[in-house]
Amino acid sequence: MQMSEKSKHPGPNTRLFTAAFCPSCQFLYEPEQVSQSCPSCGYVASVDEVGETHVHRPVDASEGIKGIAPKASLAKEVDELIGQRLGVYTCDALLGAGAMGRVYLARHRDLHRKCALKILPPSLVSSDPAYIDRFMNEGQAAAALNHPNIVTIHAIGEEREYHFLEMEFVAGRSLRELIEDEGPQTPVRATSLTLRVAEGLAAAHRAGILHRDLKPDNVMLTHQGVPKITDFGLAKRVVLNPNSEKLMEFVGTPSFMAPELFEHQPASTASDVYALGICYFYLLTGQLPFHSENLNELIQRVTHDPLPSFRSFDRGIPMEMAECATMLLAKAARNRPQSGIEAVQLLEAVLGQVEDIESLLQKAFANHPDIHWKREGTRYRIDLSFSGGRHQTAFVEPSEHAAADRLLRISSVCCPALSVYFEPALRLNAEILHGALAIAEIDNEAAFVMVDNYPLSTVDPEEIRRSVLEVAHRADAIEKLLTGLDLH
Repeated sequence: MQMSEKSKHPGPNTRLFTAAFCPSCQFLYEPEQVSQSCPSCGYVASVDEVGETHVHRPVDASEGIKGIAPKASLAKEVDELIGQRLGVYTCDALLGAGAMGRVYLARHRDLHRKCALKILPPSLVSSDPAYIDRFMNEGQAAAALNHPNIVTIHAIGEEREYHFLEMEFVAGRSLRELIEDEGPQTPVRATSLTLRVAEGLAAAHRAGILHRDLKPDNVMLTHQGVPKITDFGLAKRVVLNPNSEKLMEFVGTPSFMAPELFEHQPASTASDVYALGICYFYLLTGQLPFHSENLNELIQRVTHDPLPSFRSFDRGIPMEMAECATMLLAKAARNRPQSGIEAVQLLEAVLGQVEDIESLLQKAFANHPDIHWKREGTRYRIDLSFSGGRHQTAFVEPSEHAAADRLLRISSVCCPALSVYFEPALRLNAEILHGALAIAEIDNEAAFVMVDNYPLSTVDPEEIRRSVLEVAHRADAIEKLLTGLDLH
């Protein structure tokens, strides 16, 4: 994420363009045509806002905002590649689109696996030939990263003049979509998610790789709640020419760029940490700390304005978490954690003070006086009563994995795992959408048990409440169906 200067006029072969700044999502992009909508959020820029497409000028959206268009449903958008073959891939559906290209759900026909295929926009390739070299070099470096919080890159290539990146398919949503769907996250969940992102960033920094455009759009969240960073080194470069004397190059998304990047300093691990801090702020509050409808005003706010007080958003944000975010967002790079590695250490120290399982259970069942629970060693026993007089017991306990990968295990015993029950149990297991029916050793005897797992670092009280009720109800139904009894 770097803004550089070239003190010369554009050469005769240089293609000039206007950079448009979206006042809705703060995205900076090169419009391919007058009145093109923002590729990030769908905002429609008018002719007055964009200006002549062959003229460089400072971007100023304050000339008149005509309104924000509703987002297009990219999943339903049809283009020429859907259903077509591209080398060993078949493109099945469009997952997303933006300034950096389109991402397709594809199938690798030789390996029989699903993947996400990112294809660069031809306009970007033609307007910036050097981008292909950067794309190949940084893509190859990122492909060497192997970490649970980084989307794995499987292949880089070209087919029929389409430059593509084959990535691990993450069947989930981005952190931005999480906030759009659910609003600000609880402080513990926001901190836990940020820690996992920081762990992925730390792995990249150890390998000497910068992200340059870390933001909620570039972090995918799996259905199990695991965040995965994508698009390393693929930040869009947008050139501005405010006075026809100097070319200035923006690399990244302005709202997530560290102050020093607007002062012509090179990108660094500390500037990646600043972007991590913006993501943390966004998860905690549902808003960006600095926002403007004018790019120049946004730069002034990022470089000079103090960070908004967390108390103005939510008094429930603990002081240590607010202080942590403040440190990640220090104006001076030297005052921030210097890398993802140091950010991990800071976030781990903050999470050392978070609620334990008992506190989570207190919140989960505060409004359910008919549900009783107590601790039994390292696990918690929860007794439930159902209509019709039936009863069921569930257990909540942490797994024995390493701290970063620890799971919260929710289980309930159904009945003895007798061979006569195997076939109907397998049929029932095929119908279960969440969790699974398993066999476990209970008091030295094999038993059918309903089980569900959640990442302990991101689980919240509502997830615990819903899962305990679902697991217990299913276990009771299976016990009744197979045995007709009510023993557990």
